[in-house]
Amino acid sequence: MGKRDHLAQITEMLQQHRWAALATVDAGGLPAASMVAYAVDLPRGCLYLHLSGLAAHSKEILRQEAVALVLSECDTGRGDPQQLARLSLRARGAPIARDAADYESAKQCYLQQLPDAEQLFGFGDFMLFCLVIESARFVGGFGQAHSYSGEEIRQLLARSQ
Repeated sequence: MGKRDHLAQITEMLQQHRWAALATVDAGGLPAASMVAYAVDLPRGCLYLHLSGLAAHSKEILRQEAVALVLSECDTGRGDPQQLARLSLRARGAPIARDAADYESAKQCYLQQLPDAEQLFGFGDFMLFCLVIESARFVGGFGQAHSYSGEEIRQLLARSQ
């Protein structure tokens, strides 16, 4: 299968999942990973994270914008897990100021996909981060690996609205 054959699967993965592994780098240069909820903004072609400022990963994003987010098909416990489709995104993350013009629309986008998070928006230490995708790597199974630019992923998301 070629690079274009996986575009629908990439879009589906991004839209159907809400939980992913977030990778950051701490102040000492060591990698760190945590699980986070995310929402996809199709028109803007970005992802949103709503994170506590008390969390290490939030501090790491504020210090160094470069992050990675990894999604995978669910493992059913059958077959070879290396055949599961997975998507690795490299992105730049930055908080959206609460008084920014696009904050309310980003918040509504997040809550549309994760409505149970509404109460967290009342906590003063939580921040809404926008992740702008810089590149992506999709692996659809053995011999099915393709790289995409951030622009290709943004266009793909915009087309799928």
